[in-house]
Amino acid sequence: MKSLIKFYTAVFFRRLHFFLAIFIVFAVASFTLARILPPVYQSEARLLVESAQIPKELAASTVVTVASEQLQIIEQRLLTRANLLDISTRLNVFEDLNSMTADAIVKKMRKHTLIERQSGYNQATLMTVAFEANTGQIAASVTNEFVTRILQDNADIRTSRAGDTMDFFDQEVDRLGTELQFHSAKILNYKSENSDALPETLEYRLNQQTRLLERLASLEREISALRSQKTRLAQIFEATGRLGTIPTDTRTPEQIQLARLQDELATAKAIYSASNPKITLLEAQVAQLEARNLGRPAPSVADNAPQASILDVQLADIDARIETLGQQSTQLSEELAVLDETISRTTGVKIALDALERDSDNIQAQYNTAVDRLAKAATGERIELLSKGQRITILEAAVVPNKPAKPNRKLIAVGGSLVGAGLGVAFIVLLELLNQAIRRPLDITNSLGITPITTIPYIRTPMELVMRRAIFTSLLALVIFGLPAMLYAIHVYYLPLDLIYDRVAGKIEGFL
Repeated sequence: MKSLIKFYTAVFFRRLHFFLAIFIVFAVASFTLARILPPVYQSEARLLVESAQIPKELAASTVVTVASEQLQIIEQRLLTRANLLDISTRLNVFEDLNSMTADAIVKKMRKHTLIERQSGYNQATLMTVAFEANTGQIAASVTNEFVTRILQDNADIRTSRAGDTMDFFDQEVDRLGTELQFHSAKILNYKSENSDALPETLEYRLNQQTRLLERLASLEREISALRSQKTRLAQIFEATGRLGTIPTDTRTPEQIQLARLQDELATAKAIYSASNPKITLLEAQVAQLEARNLGRPAPSVADNAPQASILDVQLADIDARIETLGQQSTQLSEELAVLDETISRTTGVKIALDALERDSDNIQAQYNTAVDRLAKAATGERIELLSKGQRITILEAAVVPNKPAKPNRKLIAVGGSLVGAGLGVAFIVLLELLNQAIRRPLDITNSLGITPITTIPYIRTPMELVMRRAIFTSLLALVIFGLPAMLYAIHVYYLPLDLIYDRVAGKIEGFL
């Protein structure tokens, strides 16, 4: 075991130049990169999503959005192409901005922007916004610009939604109000067209029908009595030749009826109001009879007139009264026919009117609901305009950092050196695994099956040693001094190393 360790130790030292070459290359490159890589400053700001300032039991906002969802919306609006191009151009974020394409600017802005959200059950919702730049002033300026746009976007989103909600219900109130007016006019027109058959006047028309029927029956009885009287007078005259006592009342039947109706009208006025339908009907009948009897003198019977003439006068009087009562009966029959027709139509009118009123009531309920919601929407809009609803506030504003956040120069230098050492050891192990030459007595025994008496190592001449050391020293000097000089020249005269790194990383990401 000791001989094996001794052998591999000797192999390692014999090939130490490979290890040193690889180690020195990586160490020099790491130290050079750590030295010449430009500093990256990072400035960050912290935001807090606050709940509504007014309890929702008293006045609720019409913008109902979960805080985490609101932050996601704002983040996507913030990282839009137009926003990033505007910010990068206005603040001159990158040194080679004029030579970069729009896609490259947007991609680099998104890469240097860091946004983190923190939320949870019964926890405050926080948002951290940071930006990386070559100078602390640019990093702070861009971060503050991000914060300003976040606050503005949040206010715009909430006020816009509240305004849209109010506009919607405002339009609904106008629409339902117009529709309600249309249905009200439709109901009014329908009632006007069917004013004689409205359900609310059915009881009055039924009462009027009863009175007319009673009046018609009374007229028929009067007509029957007059006809009987006429028959009796004719029979008495034929039997006796005389009529008995001549009546002293010389008024015509129409005048007698007029006097009776006037008495009824005076009695009704003492009981009912002037607008009562019964008074209106009596006044119409009185006016009709007065117009008919205007200028007609009452017949007179001379005391010495013959009995036949008296009989003719009485019979003519009775016929006139029968004719008048017949006309009144015909008029009442026509009125009854009209009343019957309106009463029969009342059921259909009621059904149609109920349907119209039901539609109007439904629209009225919708209108009342829309008006109530419009009031709530107006309150919600007022809450958002005054920033009394859910809002985003700044916990920590972005400040100019005192020292760069990247790169970690110690980590780059030490890490590169360790990587170089590991690769150097791995290279030696690989050479050893690939080398099949005989170098130990054990190899002779294993390969040829013989045991040597002794072994003589290869002995280099002094000139070989000098040449070997000169070559190694030259290569070492070239690596130590030439590699940093080459990296510095590339960084200064060709393209900064950080940009080269970004391009290579982009190529690798696109390939993958």
